[in-house]
Amino acid sequence: MDLAKEILKEHSKAQTNKLVDYVGNNPSHFKVLVDAYLKGPYRVTQRAAWPLSICAEKHPKLISPHLKKLLDFLSTPGIHNSVKRNTMRLLQFINIPTRYYGQVTGLCFEYLQDKKEQIAVKVFAMVVLTKIIMTNPT
Repeated sequence: MDLAKEILKEHSKAQTNKLVDYVGNNPSHFKVLVDAYLKGPYRVTQRAAWPLSICAEKHPKLISPHLKKLLDFLSTPGIHNSVKRNTMRLLQFINIPTRYYGQVTGLCFEYLQDKKEQIAVKVFAMVVLTKIIMTNPT
């Protein structure tokens, strides 16, 4: 399956579920999805965000080899709200390695302080911060 072409066919729950089913627990399929998400173009990135977060929720271990790239991507100026929202959403389902706590915490506080940031991004940022605090309460 050509994921980029499938992503562009339509933006719907049915299409998202089709992509999630195709990726399954397959690391190579997941890598193709992550690559499509990161490389774009814009519409592919936007539409890949939803299935990416669902795949990470169902199979959190798939995200580990790609986490650094995904976190770095969040610092890209002008990224779409769906990218921020779904990347922050997927962070709540994985064990965030301690080496990324600073980067993730910084991004979360950046989103929380931005008066123009959408509420959903802020809510997921709060959830992720709570997860980090609960994981490391000292």
